[in-house]
Amino acid sequence: MSTQPTDLVTGATGLLGSHIVDRLLARGRCVRALARPGADTRRLESLGVAIVRGDLNDPAACRRAVEGVQNIYHSAAKVGDWGPWRDFQSGCIDATRNLADAALQAAAGRLIHISSTSAYGHPRDGSPPIDESEPMGQNVWLWDHYTRSKVESEQTLWRLRSDRGLRVSVIRPSWLYGERDRTTIARLVTRLRAGKVPLIGRGDNPLSAIYAGNVADAALLAADTPAAEGQAYNVTNMGRITQREFLSMFAEAAGAPAIRRSVPYPLAFAAAFVVETAARCARSPRPPFVTRYAAWLMGRNLEYSNAKAERELSWRPAVGYRESIERSVRWYLHSTTTGA
Repeated sequence: MSTQPTDLVTGATGLLGSHIVDRLLARGRCVRALARPGADTRRLESLGVAIVRGDLNDPAACRRAVEGVQNIYHSAAKVGDWGPWRDFQSGCIDATRNLADAALQAAAGRLIHISSTSAYGHPRDGSPPIDESEPMGQNVWLWDHYTRSKVESEQTLWRLRSDRGLRVSVIRPSWLYGERDRTTIARLVTRLRAGKVPLIGRGDNPLSAIYAGNVADAALLAADTPAAEGQAYNVTNMGRITQREFLSMFAEAAGAPAIRRSVPYPLAFAAAFVVETAARCARSPRPPFVTRYAAWLMGRNLEYSNAKAERELSWRPAVGYRESIERSVRWYLHSTTTGA
């Protein structure tokens, strides 16, 4: 039996969780993953990851998963901006509470919770760079389930820290991309190749996007840093980049034509509200071709500050935009031909 410390990763079959697994294994750590019954864990098993089958909505499964682990990296969540509230309640808030309760019972080392800059809500455009002192849940919209779930998940953890001494650190990434992104990159590359991606606004606004591998580095640094306990950290970009620059790099990597069209941001947001309302009223299980969140994500004039992570965790992005975008597109194109 290995004497190496064991860490638990939730969401290990997904985008960020898989990158956390890779970095833990590179350090020689033993890794355990909590995976739903039926989840494809072949990659994890080939790497030597121990699989615990179960669901975060099952407290008993959470207790089995955390038994004997040192740190817990919680990256599993209901993601995206579509679906009924009950899915976000169970997939984010209830799941986080169950895992935190299990961590407290097991006296685990630290819970590294992956939140999101969405926990800030929607601060006013043109605000100074948003740092960790900003209040959560600003200007939450109607049907803004993803944002609301991120706010309430964090609030749950901070209450458990205050009331029961939960050992927790929080990482707040922005829009994530990278290898094993099975949703965003697929849509983006397909639409770029079809010439169907316009700029939202003039395209000179700052875009907050971060490579998953760089966020995984920050999560491990937080676990390594005693002073990070009880703290939250933005990890949101690899240097300033505009919407136009970012999408142009993706188009180039995908062999897609240059982006020529643009849509005024107010018009894009208003149109998104109309089609989103229609889809909500129809109870569509699939999101419309554009949502308010997507329009806001691309067209907002808003930045987040990484200064605290840089100062307290000594975090620096190891991979830049061009290389990470090329890696991501190369992985996606390879996966579409091999099914990997």
